[in-house]
Amino acid sequence: MKNGDRPITIITGGSRGIGAATAVHLAQAGHDLALAYRKDDSAARETAAQAQAAGARCVLAKVDITLQDDVERLFSITASQVGMVTGVVNNAGVTAHIGDLADTPVEVIRRVIDVNFLGVILCARQASKVMSVRRGGRGGAIVNLSSAATLGSPHEYVHYAAAKAAVEALTVGLAKELANDQIRVNAVAPGTIRTAIHAAAGDAGRPDRVAANIPLGRAGEPGEVAPAIAWLLGPEASYVTGAVLRVAGGL
Repeated sequence: MKNGDRPITIITGGSRGIGAATAVHLAQAGHDLALAYRKDDSAARETAAQAQAAGARCVLAKVDITLQDDVERLFSITASQVGMVTGVVNNAGVTAHIGDLADTPVEVIRRVIDVNFLGVILCARQASKVMSVRRGGRGGAIVNLSSAATLGSPHEYVHYAAAKAAVEALTVGLAKELANDQIRVNAVAPGTIRTAIHAAAGDAGRPDRVAANIPLGRAGEPGEVAPAIAWLLGPEASYVTGAVLRVAGGL
């Protein structure tokens, strides 16, 4: 496949977890990549190396997706170093705290909403500009990562679930808005997946602790979510837009 024919995909939160697994999977599927990350340089370089070993061109962008200037810089870096964007995976997310809403600091609530919702909106907005065929783009697809939107997550992080519900509403509305621009917009809603997000919130053992509540009886792995994201980005999902695909072991 010639470079000009390859999909070019941005992955936010691309250094670890679901983002890293998606990067490697897409590289193997013929995508060139831009991996956005906030602070873990070592993990970002390792993921990029794995993607490059699979044959992908891959650029790293250390950005804060809650800042408009950083989002614009992310897309500019991608265009200048890889090419015209055809796909965006809005994967970056954080829970930051586990507990009742009444016991959750306001600054944590703001950060969670900013990363999980505002960041998605800003990246989707920029993608709408650069991917639209009416604006000179190649068209393409956006995949947003939801999660606990329909569960509510009481006594854990209802503010996070609320932000993810907003992501699903954004997905449905934006899919309709961008249909004539040849941009499809969908979401993947993972369940409990073994990533560092649990440890970062102070509960590294959460995947095993909640496994009994999952119909399949176990937590999922990042590599089990990546193929769903890749499918929604690809030509086999050409008639799919405005959908939320649950990858949650039955939750």
